[in-house]
Amino acid sequence: MTVDVMRPPALAERQARTAVAVLFFTNGALFANLLPRFPQIKADLGIGNAAYGLAVAAFPTGAIAAGLAAGVLIRRFGSGRVAVAGTVLTGIGVLAAGLSGSVVLFATALFLAGAMDAITDVAQNAHGLRVQRRYGRSIINSFHAIWSIGAVVGGSMAAGAIALGLSLGQHLLISAVVFGIAACVALRFCLTGPDTEPVAEEAEGAKVAEEAAAAAETREEADAGGRAPGERRRARLRTRYVLAALVLIAAGGALVEDAGSSWAALYLSDSLHASGTLAASGYIALVGAQFVGRLIGDRLVDRFGQRTVARFGGLIAAVGMGLALAMPTATGTILGFATAGFGVATLVPAAMHEADELPGLKPGSGLTIVSWLMRLGFLLSPPIVGLVADTTSLRVGLLVVPLAGLMVMLLAGVLRPRRR
Repeated sequence: MTVDVMRPPALAERQARTAVAVLFFTNGALFANLLPRFPQIKADLGIGNAAYGLAVAAFPTGAIAAGLAAGVLIRRFGSGRVAVAGTVLTGIGVLAAGLSGSVVLFATALFLAGAMDAITDVAQNAHGLRVQRRYGRSIINSFHAIWSIGAVVGGSMAAGAIALGLSLGQHLLISAVVFGIAACVALRFCLTGPDTEPVAEEAEGAKVAEEAAAAAETREEADAGGRAPGERRRARLRTRYVLAALVLIAAGGALVEDAGSSWAALYLSDSLHASGTLAASGYIALVGAQFVGRLIGDRLVDRFGQRTVARFGGLIAAVGMGLALAMPTATGTILGFATAGFGVATLVPAAMHEADELPGLKPGSGLTIVSWLMRLGFLLSPPIVGLVADTTSLRVGLLVVPLAGLMVMLLAGVLRPRRR
C-alpha cells in the first residue's frame, strides 16, 4: 500500500481544519482582549511598575506549572475536548483578572488563565497536527498565522470597548461568552476517536519510518563508538552550545512578544500620554506585523536561509525599536513595536525546528527543552522590565527589545544557511 499524499481532503477533514482554525483564533483573541486594559487595571489597583510586573508574570508562571499536564489530559479526554475546555476556562480566568479588586486576586486569576492557556495551546496544536496528518501536507503554520489574526481582533475589540466606554466587566464578559461559544461550536467538527489512532493511509508509511529510524539510531551508535573520547566530548559540547543558543534565540522572540503584550499600552498611555484607544495600537501593531512576517517567512527562508532571515530580523527589531525609544513619539513607538514584531516573526519556529534535528539527542528532546525554557522569557521579562522602570523609567526598561534583537544577530550562526 502506498501513501497518497495528494488526495483531496474529505469533507470531515476540511471541517476539522476550520474547527482548529477557530480554536487558534479564539486562543489569540481571548488574552488580547485583556492586554489593552492593563493600564486601567494597574491604575485601579494603585500599584507600581515592579508590583505590576510581578503580577503580570503570574500568567507565564501558570503556563509553566501546568504545561506538562496537557499530555495527560489529551490522552484521557482527547485533544479537541481539552482545547475547547481550556478555551472556556481561559475566558473565565481573563474575566476574573479584569474584575479583581486586589493585586493578589489579579495575579491569581492570571496564574489560572495562564495555566489554562498553556493546556489549550498544546491541545490545539496536537489536534492541528492530527488534521495535518490527514491532509498529508503541512498546514500547521497557517494555524499560527490565524492565531495572530485573533490577537489583532482581540486587541481591536478592547480598543473599541475603551472607545465606547464599556466597563471591564461588560467588555470581558462579552469576550468570554462569544469566544467560548465559538469554541464549543468548533468542537462539533473536530476529529473524533483517539489522538493516537493513525489514519489508514499512514500505516505502511509509519512502519517504514519506524524501521528507518531504528536503522539510523544503530548507525549513530556505531559512529559514536568509533569516535575518539575527545571527539565525542567536543561533539557533546557543541550540541550543548547550539541548544543553549537556540533557547536564547527563542527566548529573545518571546521577550519581544511579552514587551508588546505587557508594556506597550502602559508605555504609550503613561509615558507618552496617548489616549486609551491609541495606546492599544502598540500591541495590535506588533502582532499584526508578526502575522505578516509569518505569512512571508517560509518564502524568505527558502530563498535566503534561516540564518540570514534571523539576522536581518534581529537587526530590524533592534534598529526599529531603538529609534522609537531614542526619539519617543506615540506614532514612532507604534511603528517601533511593529518592526519588532515583524523582525521576530520566524525566530521561535526556527529555533524549535533546529532543536528537533540536533544530533546526539533523543527524538523530541531538543524541541521539548527549547519549548520549555523559552517560557522563561515570558516569565522573567515582566519583573525585570518593571524593576528597571521603577529604578529609572519604562523607556529604559524597554531597551530589552533592541537588546534582544542584537542577541539574536550574534547567535544566529547556529541556524541553517541557505540550502544550495
